[in-house]
Amino acid sequence: MRSVHLVVPDGIDDPARASGGNVYDVRLRDGLVGLGWEVVEHAVSGPWPWPDSAATAGLSAALDSVPDGALVLVDGLVASASPAVLVPAAGRLALGVLVHLPLGVDDPAARAAEREVLLAARAVVASSAWTRDWLRHHYALPTVHAATPGVDPAPVAAGSGTGGELLAVGRASRAKGYDVLAAALETLDDVPWSCTWVGPVDELDPELVTPDRLVLLGPLPPALLADRYAAADLLVLPSRGETYGMVVTEALARGVPVLASDVGGVREALGQTSDGRLPGLLVAPGDPRALAAGLQLWLSDADLRATLRVSALDRRTDLAGWDDTVARVVDALPTRTGAMR
Repeated sequence: MRSVHLVVPDGIDDPARASGGNVYDVRLRDGLVGLGWEVVEHAVSGPWPWPDSAATAGLSAALDSVPDGALVLVDGLVASASPAVLVPAAGRLALGVLVHLPLGVDDPAARAAEREVLLAARAVVASSAWTRDWLRHHYALPTVHAATPGVDPAPVAAGSGTGGELLAVGRASRAKGYDVLAAALETLDDVPWSCTWVGPVDELDPELVTPDRLVLLGPLPPALLADRYAAADLLVLPSRGETYGMVVTEALARGVPVLASDVGGVREALGQTSDGRLPGLLVAPGDPRALAAGLQLWLSDADLRATLRVSALDRRTDLAGWDDTVARVVDALPTRTGAMR
């Protein structure tokens, strides 16, 4: 039986903290167990993404408990800011680092520490091709493996038939573009629509306008979230930054087209149909007018909606599952004694 020590942020199973990185870690853990692996999970408390002394001490204690030569895979949120802990540990462990979002993307001051950690690791796995390419370019890493998130098969969404049922999924925050969507929706007073935002709610700017037809539901359990997808005509992802965008493939798995910011790995997640068409619309990030124009186009053009629906149904048949993700991670993992693969 192969075994791995999986070091992850605390709370990856908490449904109220269902970030893309947490979902990925859970599905990887469960997928490895399903393949017969022994997975020893070590949960390290934050705050994240830049650990304080308590978080660093927790990471150090977790690695100290791992026997010499053992295979260890550490979530980059835990690892990337902690070279003082990870670099020495790399000398006695078969260390892999799983990077969802490079810390250096949002914090250039973190880049030196992150690069030091990743150069010390025997394997670096990125959860998107966009992240892989970013790491290669900025850190000159010799090898980075990409293992994109999978998606579960799902029934085709019925939708409303009118195009007016809009859905956004993710943390209601500036980073996810809540303010951009709210401002865009405020301008759409001549077409019928309703919009539901599902996900944890950050403390929003009290001066932000929340349109009457934009409903904040907070996080939902999987069954109820599935009901929201089934009722949706269009997924809207107005993020200012995304390394992939798992909600994009969750929508496409149901044949729901996507209107999203053209940023980071979103285009990768959206993909193309077999004949090269996009199953959605991409607009400039952080621009309410651009998003409003995309929404207006979608809501006012029935032929466009029908075309994008066909494209989304086509893309639906080409989505990879989580078993493919797990297999890619397994192929990238270091051996107990081997060099980086």
